[in-house]
Amino acid sequence: MRNKITHATRETIMTEKPWLFRTYAGHSTAAASNALYRGNLAKGQTGLSVAFDLPTQTGYDSDDPRSRGEVGKVGVPIAHLGDMRALFQDIPLDQMNTSMTINATAPWLLALYIAVAEEQGADIAALQGTVQNDIIKEYLSRGTYILPPEPSLRLVTDVAAYTAKHLPKWNPMNVCSYHLQEAGATPEQELAFALATACAVLDDLKVKVPAADFPAMAGRMSFFVNAGIRFVTELCKMRAFTALWDELLETRYGITDPRHRRFRYGVQVNSLGLTEQQPENNVYRILIEMLAVTLSKNARARAVQLPAWNEALGLPRPFDQQWSLRMQQILAYETDLLDYDDLFDGNPAIDRKVTQLMAQALEELAHIDAMGGAVAAIGYMKSRLVDANAERLARIESGATTVVGVNRFTTTEPSPLATGDSLIMAADPQAEADQCARLAAWRAKRDPAKVSEALASLRRAAQSGTNIMPASILCAKAGVTTGEWGNAMRALYGEYRAPTGVSPHPSNRTEGLEPVRDAVAAVATKLGRPVRLLLGKPGLDGHSNGAEQIAARARDCGMEITYDGIRLTPEEIVTAAVEKRPDVIGLSILSGSHITLIRETLQRMSEAGLAETPLVVGGIIPEDDARTLQAMGVARVYTPKDFQLNRIMLDLVALADPAPVAAE
Repeated sequence: MRNKITHATRETIMTEKPWLFRTYAGHSTAAASNALYRGNLAKGQTGLSVAFDLPTQTGYDSDDPRSRGEVGKVGVPIAHLGDMRALFQDIPLDQMNTSMTINATAPWLLALYIAVAEEQGADIAALQGTVQNDIIKEYLSRGTYILPPEPSLRLVTDVAAYTAKHLPKWNPMNVCSYHLQEAGATPEQELAFALATACAVLDDLKVKVPAADFPAMAGRMSFFVNAGIRFVTELCKMRAFTALWDELLETRYGITDPRHRRFRYGVQVNSLGLTEQQPENNVYRILIEMLAVTLSKNARARAVQLPAWNEALGLPRPFDQQWSLRMQQILAYETDLLDYDDLFDGNPAIDRKVTQLMAQALEELAHIDAMGGAVAAIGYMKSRLVDANAERLARIESGATTVVGVNRFTTTEPSPLATGDSLIMAADPQAEADQCARLAAWRAKRDPAKVSEALASLRRAAQSGTNIMPASILCAKAGVTTGEWGNAMRALYGEYRAPTGVSPHPSNRTEGLEPVRDAVAAVATKLGRPVRLLLGKPGLDGHSNGAEQIAARARDCGMEITYDGIRLTPEEIVTAAVEKRPDVIGLSILSGSHITLIRETLQRMSEAGLAETPLVVGGIIPEDDARTLQAMGVARVYTPKDFQLNRIMLDLVALADPAPVAAE
């Protein structure tokens, strides 16, 4: 009995505090999101992680025509100081560690956060948290950029320099390798592209802060990473990240204090691998992926947020988020993980893999450096991600990579978790109208003179190169809206359309495509020209992986493709269709705004004389919505379960075939 350790005793000998427990959340309205946050905190969440809707992320007001259908869908709409005030009602910001997933509009959202904290009477210097503020990965994967790379990088480092002086506990950016893996990056690419981004920021920041402050600023930079299902490789990747960051800061930037070279990262485990088929299996995937970033003490995450098991189906409910939170709490508080030193130090297999990953990442980083750094290499990195994702999907299609329940072990009992009503949370259909009404009321109550003066100050700061943060805070307090701030930036710097990464030239990946290529050639012969496919992404959704892979596969199958990238209006898509006269139009929407955007697109197609052109739609689309779209006239609806791209290609060829029309 001497060796018996009670639960109470174990708590007293725990040698390390657990990481921050986060849940990525926000939807509908600021008030609804506030209630969700307070509920999650009451359940034991220890840090907030705010999801903003796409208009907020891309600098549009909720009532802007481009925001139609997008308000409150993938996060909370924040159009002005009143919204931010409501978001954090009864949540003391000086006691909170807040992560805000925001990039292009990061200076603006941080300005609003600071203004609310001041209203609460908080000591601004005590604020803790981070804005994501990694704009380079937006050009590569997420697509919520606004401006060209150079002025965007300037805004990133303006935030960093401001926090150095005024918010010393704040992380001025998360270098986000998470989204790189979601876009198909290999572990080596994830390491190299993220470190290249960090170097671009440090190089720009170095001239904005006093030399004596630079090491501490480098030490405040944090990373936001991904952990996939190959958890031994992912664990080694994190150990490699830790070693590479330490080496880079010491050798390239001369930072001698090891405290400032510590690799500090938060993580959300992989959402790319969550399956619509047998979604209950996702619980195991999430748990295994969490182990990759928690088991190794010397490379352990400082904050963990886990997706919910049903995110491949739609918006998770509070219970689903609680289930993922409990997963973290059980590992931290019920197991003995935190009682021990690193479990993997000296393991020869781990050491070999870490050494291999480091060498390959450094080779890739040297190639990017030779091109002039991350900003100059955006096109190169984007094309590499598209190619890597194509190879990943091809392995799943062929069965070379097993995905349980998808391409193997597909025989299944009906899941009681995935049946019945209310499987996912539906966004409040009145939320957009409510948000727009409150925005109109906000504009009516503010002082127009103060707004004009604040916006003039913002323009002067941007034109002169003065740090953008003080003027942004002034705008926040004057009642300026998100769209007004965003439009001021657009007017000064212009907008930008990033490279798609889809080469117009066919690749050498032709294995298994012969039947599809033959079918495409047969229909092309009937048409007397190539089969034409026009792809578009209407709305503000920037997640372009699916559209890119459809474009690349269609190209390799012999179709003539038109794909101009993300954030197009239905009007722009239909105008392109009038010019190109495609045989099929394909639209990809992952933000939940498919009903609104497809309805407008179909109406414009009818007005333009394109009513007979088949329209197909892909995205995270619930079954009821899929039936609604088909009733509206959509020819095919594809969701994440439709992973066999060759089958989709054959569908498109059949829709383009003029023979059925001739037979009628």
